[in-house]
Amino acid sequence: MAQKKAHEVDAWLARRDLQTPIMLFYGPDRGLVAERARAVAAATGLAVDDPFSVVRLDAQELEQTPGRLIDEASTVPMFSKRRLIWIRNAGAHKSLAAEIKVLAERPSSDAIIIVEAGELKKGAPLRSNVEAAAHAMALPCYADEARGLDGIIDEELSKANMSIALDARHALKVSLGGDRLASRGEIEKLVLYAAGQGQITLDDVGKMTGDIAALSLDAAIDAVLEGSSADFDAAFSRLGASQASSQLLGWALRQFHVLELMRGAMDADGRGAASVVAAARPPVFFSRRRTVEKALQHWSGAAITRALGSLQAAILQVRRRADLAEPIARQALLALTVESARQQRRH
Repeated sequence: MAQKKAHEVDAWLARRDLQTPIMLFYGPDRGLVAERARAVAAATGLAVDDPFSVVRLDAQELEQTPGRLIDEASTVPMFSKRRLIWIRNAGAHKSLAAEIKVLAERPSSDAIIIVEAGELKKGAPLRSNVEAAAHAMALPCYADEARGLDGIIDEELSKANMSIALDARHALKVSLGGDRLASRGEIEKLVLYAAGQGQITLDDVGKMTGDIAALSLDAAIDAVLEGSSADFDAAFSRLGASQASSQLLGWALRQFHVLELMRGAMDADGRGAASVVAAARPPVFFSRRRTVEKALQHWSGAAITRALGSLQAAILQVRRRADLAEPIARQALLALTVESARQQRRH
């Protein structure tokens, strides 16, 4: 099948395989979709502002004029060897999917076609037609995880000839991750703020991205959901104080209440985790969406109910013994972290 897994896309693009005439970039990270599409467009060597060589189209426009895409792909270029047809905002467009299928079966030697789309479920006509084709490639674009974020941070810092302290890097990663362009923009602002220092510090990150204590609360809860004991210990140690420990238990209780509601929606409607998270109100902050999606996939409704019970019991203990708030909170949350890791292994 003509598709790559999310972690394979960058390596495939690095080869700049422009022998593939149709490339579909899709996924919830619209910034990453756009960034990768631009990189491929630049690799063609065509001037992207030249209307004779590059044709920019909106998917809705093509839907209203059936046959136009095939006509554009069949047009002989006047001033270059090939033309680039760049389509944006693709989704559930039947005409577009049908024309892509035709072009994938009988590709034009005169055109390269780039399609930018949002999230496409498996079985969606456009995605299915590309995946089934011999002369096309489907390239998923999902929210950056830790390794991807490290790469973006290093890339932007390298441009500025700067470095970043380890604790500052961790705090910065907590505040990023849902959208590639948004993440890059935040890093660029941070670099500009710290210009001339040589190294970015935790204080710099705090001033540019918000309260570090709040970041640590999110980092601790995310570590619990991801089943990472080491990350939980690091985030919990940064909080430290008894008052913060009590706050963290309340924070965790609210998060598991939200998970309970989302898991209920998944079980009742048969919807996927990504769909439920995308529709959540209030919305899940973009940097945490992937973590919440994975937690919903691993935690059953019954397991979430048990977690809520243990958190409520820990909060009651803290109210009775405020002097022991820190060890009570650590023990309760570490137990949930271990349980989360066990749930992941089970699935």
